Amino acid sequence: MANRYDLILKGGTIVNQDGIGHTDIGIQSGKITHLGDLTTASADQTISVPGLTILPGVIDSQVHFREPGNEHKEDLETGSRAAVMGGVTTVFEMPNTNPLTTCAQSLADKIKRARHRMFCDFAFYVGGTRENIDEIPQLEKLEGSAGIKVFIGSSTGNLLVDDEASLKKILAKITRRAAFHSEDEARLIERLHIRRKNDPSSHPEWRDETAAMISTKILVEAAREAGKRIHVLHISTQEEMEYLAHHKDIATVEVTPQHLSLSAPDVYEKLGTYAQMNPPLREARHAKGLWQGLHAGVVDVLGSDHAPHTREEKDKPYPDSPSGMTGVQTMVPIMLDHVNKGKLSLERLVDLTSHGPNRIFGLATKGRIAVGMDADFTIVDMKKEHTITNEWIESKSQWTPYDGQTVKGWPKGTIIRGHKVMWEDEIIGPAQGEPVKFDEAL
Repeated sequence: MANRYDLILKGGTIVNQDGIGHTDIGIQSGKITHLGDLTTASADQTISVPGLTILPGVIDSQVHFREPGNEHKEDLETGSRAAVMGGVTTVFEMPNTNPLTTCAQSLADKIKRARHRMFCDFAFYVGGTRENIDEIPQLEKLEGSAGIKVFIGSSTGNLLVDDEASLKKILAKITRRAAFHSEDEARLIERLHIRRKNDPSSHPEWRDETAAMISTKILVEAAREAGKRIHVLHISTQEEMEYLAHHKDIATVEVTPQHLSLSAPDVYEKLGTYAQMNPPLREARHAKGLWQGLHAGVVDVLGSDHAPHTREEKDKPYPDSPSGMTGVQTMVPIMLDHVNKGKLSLERLVDLTSHGPNRIFGLATKGRIAVGMDADFTIVDMKKEHTITNEWIESKSQWTPYDGQTVKGWPKGTIIRGHKVMWEDEIIGPAQGEPVKFDEAL
C-alpha cells in the first residue's frame, strides 16, 4: 500500500462484482491502486462519502451527439456535459453524422474534435455500408473505434443496409462484435400508408413488432451462418426478447430506459411527437416482456439511445417530425428509481451499465472497481428524491420526456480517471475526455 495518493474516496458503499460492501479507494495517476482501509494514508484530495453509494463508472454504449453536421441539435461538448451531469463516465457515439463516420479520416476527425473537449471518455462506432466492406477489418481496430454499427432499418441519417447479401458480406468481414439497428426496411416501406397525419400514436402501428422480428431473425440467422458476434440494439418487443434468449451464444442484447419505462397509448397522449423514436415505444405488454428478459439475464446492457432534436423540429406535425429523444442524462436517475421501487437490484443495474459493457465490448480498463482499472465512478445518493425538469437538461435541445417526474435516487458525483467532473449538479472543468481502449484493438 502506498503512503500517499492523488485521491482517496472514503466511507462509501461500493457496488461491484463481489457484491455490496464498505471500503476506501486509493487512486494514483488516474488508476485505482488500493481497495481497503486507508485510515492512516494521506492524499492530495480526500472525498468523504458516508451514506453515498459508489458504482463503477456508468457506460452508455449508444448515444447520438450529432457532430459533425447537426450541431444545432447537439455537439460533442454539450452531449458530454449531459452525460457527466447524469453520472455517465463513458459513451459510445453513433456514426449517422454528416459526413457519416464510415472511414478512417472521419473517425480521426471525430476523435480530434472530442479529445479534451468532451467531459466524458468516449469511443465512436464506424458505420458499416456496402461501400466500405473491404475496409471493415481495419476500421474496427483503429484508435477510438467502438466497432462497426449497421442500420438494417432506416432511421435518422443516411446509413442503411437493407439487403441480406450486403449484410452477409459485412458479417464475413467483422472480427469484433458489431452493433445493429434491427427493423425490416421492406416492411416499413410497404406500410408507410399506416401512418396517420397528426397522430404519432400510429408510429408503432407503422413500425410494428413484425418489422422488428423479421429483421432480427434474418440478422441472427446470418450471424450464426457466419459464426460472428452481434449486438442487437434497443430491443422493443416481447417476441424479440423471447427469441434472442435462444441465441445468447452469438447475440448480446440492449434495452433502453424509455422502452422499460414508457408505454403506449399513454405516452403518446401525454408527449405527442416527443414520444416518437425508432424503434417505437409500444404498449405495456412489450415493456413487461423486456423486464422479463432483464430479470432472466437475457439483457446484457442498458443504452440510452440519446438522440436529441430541437423543439422546433419535434413540434412538426407527425409524420414530418423526427424520431429520437434525449436520454443520456436521465438514464441513471430513472434506473435508480426503478431500483428503489424494487424492479431490479443495484447489483443488476451495475451489471447492465458497467460490468456488461466491459464484458461484451472488451473494455480494457473500464467497467469494474478493481486495482489497475481506470478510476471511473458514478457516486449516487440512493435516498435523495428529486424532480427531473427540462431546465436541468444540459443537452442543446433542453427537453426530456421525463420533465416533471420525481425520482428517488440521484447522481451525486461523476469521477473520471481520478478527476472530479461533476459534483452536486455542477460540472467541473476543464474537459479532459480521452478515447477508451478495447482488448481487441490494443
